[in-house]
Amino acid sequence: MLDDGLTEITDTPGDAVDPETVNSVFRAVHSIKGGAAAFGLDALVKFAHQFETALDEMRSGRLSATDAVMKILLRSADHLSALVVVARDNTEINTSVGADLLEKLAQISGSSVAAQSSAVAGGPAEEPDFGFQPLALAFDFGPAAESTFTIVFSATKRLFANGNDPVHLFRALAELGSLSVKVDTDALPRLDDLDCADSYFTWLLILRTSDSEEAIREVFEFVDGACSLEITREEGAEDITTKPSEPQIVDVGRAPEVVDTAATPQPDSAGARQDSPPSPPPSRSRGGAGSDKPTKAAAGFQGTVRVDLELVDRLINIVGELVINQAVLSQCVQDAGLSKSPDVISGLDEFKNLAREIQENVMAIRAQSVKPLFQRMARILREASDISGKVVRFETEGEATEVDKTVIERLVDPLTHIIRNSVDHGLELAEVRRAAGKPETGRVKLSAAHRSGRVLIEVSDDGGGINRPKVRQIAIDKGLIPPESALSDNEIDKLLFLPGFSTAREVTDLSGRGVGMDVVRSSIHNLGGRVNIASVPGQGTTLSISLPLTLAVLDGMVVDVAGQTMVIPITAIIETLRPSAKDIHQVASNGQVVAVRDTFVPIVDLAEVFGHRKRSDDYTSMVLLLVESGQNERWALAVDRIHDQRQVVIKGLEGNYGHVPGVAAATILGDGKIALIIDPEEAALRVRAESVSPSMMRLEEL
Repeated sequence: MLDDGLTEITDTPGDAVDPETVNSVFRAVHSIKGGAAAFGLDALVKFAHQFETALDEMRSGRLSATDAVMKILLRSADHLSALVVVARDNTEINTSVGADLLEKLAQISGSSVAAQSSAVAGGPAEEPDFGFQPLALAFDFGPAAESTFTIVFSATKRLFANGNDPVHLFRALAELGSLSVKVDTDALPRLDDLDCADSYFTWLLILRTSDSEEAIREVFEFVDGACSLEITREEGAEDITTKPSEPQIVDVGRAPEVVDTAATPQPDSAGARQDSPPSPPPSRSRGGAGSDKPTKAAAGFQGTVRVDLELVDRLINIVGELVINQAVLSQCVQDAGLSKSPDVISGLDEFKNLAREIQENVMAIRAQSVKPLFQRMARILREASDISGKVVRFETEGEATEVDKTVIERLVDPLTHIIRNSVDHGLELAEVRRAAGKPETGRVKLSAAHRSGRVLIEVSDDGGGINRPKVRQIAIDKGLIPPESALSDNEIDKLLFLPGFSTAREVTDLSGRGVGMDVVRSSIHNLGGRVNIASVPGQGTTLSISLPLTLAVLDGMVVDVAGQTMVIPITAIIETLRPSAKDIHQVASNGQVVAVRDTFVPIVDLAEVFGHRKRSDDYTSMVLLLVESGQNERWALAVDRIHDQRQVVIKGLEGNYGHVPGVAAATILGDGKIALIIDPEEAALRVRAESVSPSMMRLEEL
């Protein structure tokens, strides 16, 4: 909510900013502040309070959303997130950054850090005289109230289970004006029936304030769904607090003492006795009608369970074994000649469907949207733009795309390298962009989408593109390629992925140490993915990462290739073809294509690719599987025949054997044999590699 709201404000002209967006950002910071206060995280509370003050100036219209202001607010959001992580992990943080931002927030909000710190800490505490004031705990933190609000508040068991305490809510209310707190203990059961984890109290709060009801509800936003809340405005109500000239300040740093609300009436400001304020609603007995409201408040809450990721991994592995077991049973049924028995087939189909449903639901546990990853990259880009002195606009697309959690975690480092390179190497300085007729503000776009059964993540910029003559010369100088090598544009671009390659003239905080893009390639490769780069001089560069949707189970087409059983990911297959002789055409001396409607598609003989036999002279007796890569390139994979379509469990080869070009992973079939899972795009590239010189084999492997 915080990052999204600030981004929306940044991208919207100042006079068109939606006030509700500013309010939502303010509420997000306020909620963080409330949660931090509940756990005594003073540094986080102090920074959030100053941040909140600046946002309050913006929502009141006294602070405009200029570029300079939004830059400070975005950096403050990043620092606030860092403070949350520091509090969670109990680690250290650069305090100078926070101090600098506190000063800048104070400047744009027209306040001082010292004043704000004092406001957060509160004044000196005095112990209340419960003998003189037995009926109420009075607070006076602000000017005379214009309206009086009656608030009836009761907590559910979940409020306390989440580590919350009503006293912190009352403290926040007291900052809005003059507050009186009374507690009803009538619902407290006998000791034998007492549940220590439950809540039996109802609080009656009388608040005199000039703020609106919305501001009061924002205080309770942090515990929404974990309490019962009724707010009533009472214009002209009597002042039941202590007399304004002698306010009683109560230390709200600890829970208020329980006071018997049915005790003797309280003295008024003249010393006379007056009746107590209206009593709270009927007390809540356990399981009785009075407990309906908190029960209903919590009824819409969908509980969550935090589970160790290792347990989820073990569950996924067990599901994988279940899928293998289902394949074994299917093979046994076929070998035993029971495939014609309706009962056996029916039971086996039911087992298969249940196994698939379990697998899909278990994998859904691991599936997460890439939005948090994209938000993290936004912070990386802001840091890179500050270091480089370039003004950059960050755009995202496809944030709802879901990817396996493991994939997301392992994408952080590669994407960090790519984003930094886009800012440091891709985008030009402002004066260079002006001379080229471009806007001074550069653009970096991060997108994600599902394509051809894989996840495609792209980082593009509108910079100067790759300087290919320079890249080629550097590769020659470093001895990475022979001087006489004749390279295509695509092959020159791939030089960037060679270990030790760098175009930076000097080492900076962003780049220049000769590591980065090779790390990107190896990291993506270890995930079973591929990385490609495309560039247009003067217009920009796009780097694409293609990844498998899941790392556990996939739907595959089981095929026969020269007597070997292999698996093709079903999501990569567009259609299957049985070509006729007139559909096959010879290209040059060593290639053939098949006519598919209005296009010609290169034929890749998998038997030849993996060295099982020479290239076939007759594809009419074979089956062609039309597949598509993440870059919209198409090939027709030639196989001898198709066995069936089934779910297969992915078993990686990297750790146990090593990388095999053209092979994504392996699986175990129902008969116990191992079958290779083919990477269609990499298999096609193996054929292309055979037609180039040995010096270029290294580039083709990239």
